Amino acid sequence: MNAAYDVLIIGGGPIGLACGLEAQKAGLSYLIIEKGCVVNSLYNYPLYMTFFSTSERLEIGNVPFVSINPKPTRPEALEYYRRVATSYELHIRLFETVEAVQPNAAEYLVTTNKTQYHARHVVIATGFYDIPNLLNVPGENLPKVTHYYKDPHFYATQDVVVIGAHNSAVDAALETYRKGARVTMVIRDEGIGARVKYWVKPDIENRIKEGSIKAHFLSSVKAIREQEVDIATPDGIITIKNDFVIAMTGYQPNFQLLKQSGIALSDDSFLRPDYNPITMETNMPHIYLAGVVCGGMNTHVWFIENSRDHAGKIMAHIKTSY
Repeated sequence: MNAAYDVLIIGGGPIGLACGLEAQKAGLSYLIIEKGCVVNSLYNYPLYMTFFSTSERLEIGNVPFVSINPKPTRPEALEYYRRVATSYELHIRLFETVEAVQPNAAEYLVTTNKTQYHARHVVIATGFYDIPNLLNVPGENLPKVTHYYKDPHFYATQDVVVIGAHNSAVDAALETYRKGARVTMVIRDEGIGARVKYWVKPDIENRIKEGSIKAHFLSSVKAIREQEVDIATPDGIITIKNDFVIAMTGYQPNFQLLKQSGIALSDDSFLRPDYNPITMETNMPHIYLAGVVCGGMNTHVWFIENSRDHAGKIMAHIKTSY
């Protein structure tokens, strides 16, 4: 059992680190708990990913983010956030998973896979990248299927199906195609997503138009087998040869942790958690939300650049309780 902290922060991503910086600045005792490495979600991004935002909009704690590119890359972001964490000696425990948050008199008892902590306030900044939206089709559990795309070299000369039409899917399709994969995209809508990065969208649309990358619009994968995939198209079911499936179907927050903590969710399909946008406090007193988790299933509302101020709001409100 550990001594009580003023603030326990669940999640060591950019917004979790920002909360740690603000807690440190406010003179509060705090601890960040992260189930993976520092900024674990960014670490699991594709190897060559380029951010949509410019570097200054990804900064936290007023620490300059210097990039040699107009828009920073994944390696630059990892370097930046790691240096922030180490330079400010943020109190963070890595590779430790929070399993439960329970009221305990005037505090909360936070149970992890390693120990328990007492905290007067809890901040949930867990993002949404760890739980993929499943296809729920036969064969989805085969080793050839992944919901995370990392490096295009692995797919060279292979028949690859990419499911999705937004940034992750488009990056996977273009990069694997340029490493020699034979790529087929399966897209449930009638075109490439409107939110695709503006410098990439013409590229993917031209590759589809010329036939270098095949695309089935208004379509969905119905079954996956070792060497084939069944696709429902407007013209009926077709079966194509296949070695790998990259299912970029999106992700969702850890709703189980939110529910277990007592946080109310909206009764619509977005499952938005209940919180005060001024203080970021939820319906559970002294439990706060920060970052992407605030949007529920609508994961295109909050990003690093527009949720950095959550940290300041939270710590300012916590300070009023002392």
